[in-house]
Amino acid sequence: MEYKTDYDAIVVGAGPNGLAAAITLQQEGLSVLVVEGNNTIGGGMRTAELTLPGFHHDVCSAVHPMAAGSPFFKTLPLEAHGLEYIHPPVLAAHPFDDGKAAVLKASFDETARFLGRDEEQYRRLYEPLLRLWPGIVADVLGPLRLPQNPIGLARFGLKALPSAKYISRIFHTVAAKGLWAGMAAHSLRPLSSFTTSAIGLVLTVNGHLNGWPLPKGGAQHIAHALASYFQSLGGKIETDFYVKSLSQLPAAKAVLFDITPKQLLQIAGHKFSSLYKWQLNRYRYGMGVFKVDWALDSPVPFTASECQEAGTVHLGGTLEEIAHGERAIWKGRHPENPFVLLAQQSVFDSTRAPQGKHTVWAYCHVPAGSTVDMTEAIERQVERFAPGFRERILAKHTINTAQLETYNPNYIGGDINGGAIDLGQLFTRPALRFSPYRTSAKGLYICSSSTPPGGGVHGMCGYHAARTALKDIFGFDKG
Repeated sequence: MEYKTDYDAIVVGAGPNGLAAAITLQQEGLSVLVVEGNNTIGGGMRTAELTLPGFHHDVCSAVHPMAAGSPFFKTLPLEAHGLEYIHPPVLAAHPFDDGKAAVLKASFDETARFLGRDEEQYRRLYEPLLRLWPGIVADVLGPLRLPQNPIGLARFGLKALPSAKYISRIFHTVAAKGLWAGMAAHSLRPLSSFTTSAIGLVLTVNGHLNGWPLPKGGAQHIAHALASYFQSLGGKIETDFYVKSLSQLPAAKAVLFDITPKQLLQIAGHKFSSLYKWQLNRYRYGMGVFKVDWALDSPVPFTASECQEAGTVHLGGTLEEIAHGERAIWKGRHPENPFVLLAQQSVFDSTRAPQGKHTVWAYCHVPAGSTVDMTEAIERQVERFAPGFRERILAKHTINTAQLETYNPNYIGGDINGGAIDLGQLFTRPALRFSPYRTSAKGLYICSSSTPPGGGVHGMCGYHAARTALKDIFGFDKG
């Protein structure tokens, strides 16, 4: 007798991976329910009036090269469901104390030429990867498996596995080294660590191929587009549904969790084998972040003109300065001059603030669980490259690691990557298993950024987890 269920599948969590998993399942004609503990969907894709009325700030993610380059998202009709990307003329700028800045532009040639003496080094590093990327992106943004392009993936790995400090030795100039350090520092790990080059390479390649776009109206619009498409297929979403135990859920053949190992153990640990529980308990989280949002009465007065045209600005100075700060944070200290990631969406998107006014988003890395107020240190870094910045502040909103975890329980200790991404947790996150998406309990799966390929708004963790469930439970063998 067939077991009667209320749904074929339930997805817990409506972040980018949860929604990607739900869409993948619903596309196959299954009945799928998404439950979200917050009163709005989105996970890291949310927008709110954090400072003053009419000033719309991205609460978590802001700039989306991985969403624009996602192999799964590219297959979806998200534009028809309200998503519009804005592409700033400069994707990312990296200013220095001499008033000049290095830049990442969509044009590979323009970016390379801008680096002067390091033009050839930049070309040698990235030209092969730009040619290879379309053939290896599915392997890079997926679980460890027999690759579709083993030679191409191996060539990428030779550049991606070393530390960012090691790769930086190919460059001669302060500008090229600094630009590279800013890209690699998105890894939330010391630049001397293995695999930190991978993050810098992927972000730069995606910039040249797909841009670093801003969703018009805010990151929430990515979530709304995904949800709208999912519901157009017949899927159902319930918010204010915080799951603490499996008994809360309706009956289903498969349940996919867009959560990290800590919450998964709390909800379903009693179902797991002792070995799987041991592995989840050993899962390691990384650095946290401290974030500031400002409402301004005019744009940030950057000295370098390139910064005024950039959607993203990396504030940290030289490679040596950034490397020193990131190493200190990894050891539990707070650097005096932290590396700051800043986005100025309203310069390019007039829907973000009242006419003539602006929103600015920024964060720095901090030790996991830190509650130290880094506002002064962050503002000092902005003022360093944009004298007069403080005079333009109308209001500000801050959030530390503890508040961030309260807002989104997936951000354990303020870790926005769903766990440290290192050699030990690159493809084996969250546990060493034939499939990282399967738990030890039949019908229960994990689809969050704590699975390959890790953090970022790309939905690939959810897609791969859903394909695994489709094969295991429902007999689909595609992909």
